[in-house]
Amino acid sequence: MESKKEDVRRKHIRLHMEGALTARDKVGVQDFVLLDAYTSESAFVDNLRKRFNENLIYTYIGTLLVSVNPYQELGIYTVSQMELYQGVNFFELPPHVYAIADNAYRMMCSELNNHFILISGESGAGKTEASKKILQYFAVTCPMTQSLQIARDRLLLSNPVLEGHCAKESSINDKNDWKTVSNAFSVIDFTEADLENLFGIIASVLHLGNIGFEEDDQGCATIPDTHEIKWIAKLLGVHPADLLEALTHRKIEAKTEEVICPLTLELSVYARDAMAKAVYGRTFTWLVNKINSSLVNKDFTRKTVIGLLDIYGFEVFDKNGFEQFCINYCNEKLQQLLIERTLKAEQAEYEMEGIEWEPIKYFNNKIICDLVEERHKGIISILDEECIRPGPATDLSFLEKLEEKVGKHAHFETRKLAGPKGRKRIGWMEFRLLHYAGEVTYCTKGFLEKNNDLLYRHLKEVLCKSKNVILRECFLRAELENRRRPPTVGTQFKNSLSSLLEILISKEPSYIRCIKPNDRKEPSKFDDFLIRHQIKYLGLMEHLRVRRAGFAYRRKYEHFLQRYKSLCPDTWPHWHGPPAEGVERLINYMGYKPEEYKLGKTKIFIRFPRTLFATEDALEFCKHQLVARIQATYKSCLGRREYVKKRQAAIKLEAHWRGALARKAIQRRKWAVRIIRKFIKGFISRNKPLCPDNEEFIVFVRKNYILNLRYHLPKTVLDKSWLRPPGILENASDLLRKMCVRNLVQKYCRGITAERKAMMQQKVVTSEIFRGRKDGYTESLNQPFANSRINEGDINPKVLQLISHEKIQYGVPVIKYDRKGFKARQRQLILTQKAAYVVELAKIKQKIEYSALKGVSTSNLRDGILVIHVSPEDKQKGDAVLQCGHMFEAVTKLVMLVKKENIVNVVQGSLQFFISPGKEGTIVFDTGPEEQIYKNKNGQLTVVSVRRKS
Repeated sequence: MESKKEDVRRKHIRLHMEGALTARDKVGVQDFVLLDAYTSESAFVDNLRKRFNENLIYTYIGTLLVSVNPYQELGIYTVSQMELYQGVNFFELPPHVYAIADNAYRMMCSELNNHFILISGESGAGKTEASKKILQYFAVTCPMTQSLQIARDRLLLSNPVLEGHCAKESSINDKNDWKTVSNAFSVIDFTEADLENLFGIIASVLHLGNIGFEEDDQGCATIPDTHEIKWIAKLLGVHPADLLEALTHRKIEAKTEEVICPLTLELSVYARDAMAKAVYGRTFTWLVNKINSSLVNKDFTRKTVIGLLDIYGFEVFDKNGFEQFCINYCNEKLQQLLIERTLKAEQAEYEMEGIEWEPIKYFNNKIICDLVEERHKGIISILDEECIRPGPATDLSFLEKLEEKVGKHAHFETRKLAGPKGRKRIGWMEFRLLHYAGEVTYCTKGFLEKNNDLLYRHLKEVLCKSKNVILRECFLRAELENRRRPPTVGTQFKNSLSSLLEILISKEPSYIRCIKPNDRKEPSKFDDFLIRHQIKYLGLMEHLRVRRAGFAYRRKYEHFLQRYKSLCPDTWPHWHGPPAEGVERLINYMGYKPEEYKLGKTKIFIRFPRTLFATEDALEFCKHQLVARIQATYKSCLGRREYVKKRQAAIKLEAHWRGALARKAIQRRKWAVRIIRKFIKGFISRNKPLCPDNEEFIVFVRKNYILNLRYHLPKTVLDKSWLRPPGILENASDLLRKMCVRNLVQKYCRGITAERKAMMQQKVVTSEIFRGRKDGYTESLNQPFANSRINEGDINPKVLQLISHEKIQYGVPVIKYDRKGFKARQRQLILTQKAAYVVELAKIKQKIEYSALKGVSTSNLRDGILVIHVSPEDKQKGDAVLQCGHMFEAVTKLVMLVKKENIVNVVQGSLQFFISPGKEGTIVFDTGPEEQIYKNKNGQLTVVSVRRKS
């Protein structure tokens, strides 16, 4: 059973090892050595792009750090970040410039040897910023004393002093920068006199550029406007006449005499430029030396140092001159040093671990570098020869000498030496060199002039006499005693580079390669073409190939076993044997193939990144299982502990609670017995006068009756119900009932509005007329009367005009039956204050004045017939026979307007009405199954209504 479970577990691990590397597909690998396609530049760029898009700007190539400038603040340089990287193994945390700094510091302290950190890249790639971050890291994390604190402040503030920003840049605040520089000068121990002398020299260099020369009749140079000469002489502390003569004349020394010769226009310009370069260059050197002297460690017991070298990277422009030649020569030597040190370190590690390795085929880069060094030295030697040989020397003659001396070199080409295809890409004044990073074409124009760059002796004499203290330190009088020709710029550069390499060779290296992602300094913009160019000229692919010459990953047995021991049941949770045996047991269980790894003396070496990724993925899968198992066990333990604790607490609580309940129950029973006794006595003596025996009972009965009564009070005046009281409360109940009825009546009366009061008065009149006399009266009680059943807008305007002198009191639609043929016609009955009008559209068909109204007749049935009787003596058309849907309402309104008593006659069977003088008609009222109004055979109007059961 256990073996089956183990087989299933092993199968799951291996299936997961073969799964997709989702996270790495998104953010790339943090060490280029772990790239499977390590020879592919596209894969290199793609990995760099993935990390840049996730704001991961740092990536390793082994111990070399590749940094991409993000051009934005990422919040990864805080003090907490510094503390995170302090004293941690190099590969335990993600790549960071702090890891490089901390590793160099720890190695220096533990091995007591010197280190240097070489930072290179193009302008804008972030070299200076990387230097600042390293300095800040050392300043925060290193042990601090007062002297070290002062040195730290001076070190951090030395950058603003040494950095000449653009003359005009919208993003630069000159005022703030000036405050920063001034503060830096004060911290580095510059006096006011030093600053005045330094600013005077800088200003003089600017003024030198404003000097203009003219040619006289003899072809000699003159300065027509001496205004600038006076300013420069004042700033440098020299005599104006001496400076003027030195810029336009040259002193030539013979054996026993000196001859002063005028200079041509071109030579004067050369002398001015040479003076500006010499003054500025030597002043800058003085400034660097001044800063370095302020940083000198006074504790001479400390012998180890960390050097920080910020150097410009390989340069390839459309037009490359003498400066690019020197810079690329320097980078060539530094790249050679990097490859040699890397190969040597790799070789030493493999030999120490007893791992076979064949690095010979990877020495191609070293061979190229050696050839390039030989070629560069030859070019500089030829350049020096051309500068010092007698006779005219030009850039073209220098090129011809190169073709003669170096033409056979495999990595040197000119237009003359190139083949038919190569000639089109090389100019007549150009030569091409094959560097480690590729081909670069150099233009020889200005090579001799920039290499020579001599300052005439006459000008040196003037500058040596300067009253400016800094200038006197830069131009010593001892130089005038030396008659030898000063070394050329190329020779100085070569010697300086050799000195630098000697220093670097004696120290342990760390490397940072800085890359700018785009030329516009925009955040989140990744220019593939520009990045590929920098990858090529920084030699990153070559360095990666060297690192991948053997094994992509190596780790000490202890660390490897500690990380991955959970993948094998034999090593989990603890391995008690030697770490090497534990690792061997682990990788055999994982199924490593022999060609995928080697076991050294203290380390395991893994050849392919995919093997490491598979192991890492298996670990991630196993972590979830382990975490789930640990969580389950821990939760079970916590749950059991909590359960026991709660159970004990519950038992104690139950015991106390049961005791409390028992005591409470006894008290309640005692109280109940007392109350029951009192109530029995009270019930027995309830009819007796109030006494202690029946007092509580009577109070209880009163209270209980009052409380029950509040839920059974009548809601309206007509509600006659009332809760039956006990015998002892009959009088009180009668009083309460009267009070309640009085309150309901008052409440009802207060709720009646004036309009409703008027309607109720009308209802009273209706009741006096029809109550018990006409069917349908009872049903009409619940139907409220309206002020009018016709709106004023429903009345024809002509009719309104005819009766405009009277106010309309009521209107209702009616059906009028002709007095002769009883034909039904739609009409409106309009009542005013003086008369009733029967209206047909725009005509008043009949006007019945209230003074002429004799009476109103209606039947005792449910019909809506009403007859308005008029006096025969009055000139009327006869009685009006009408049918109205609101008969009770209309008759009531009419009666109240006529203001006569007993004018309504409710008849049974039939009624007579006046048609014309001497002629009467009859209306017969009857009941039937349905309502009908018709003229019968006798010429009478018959009204049939339905009698409803009461």
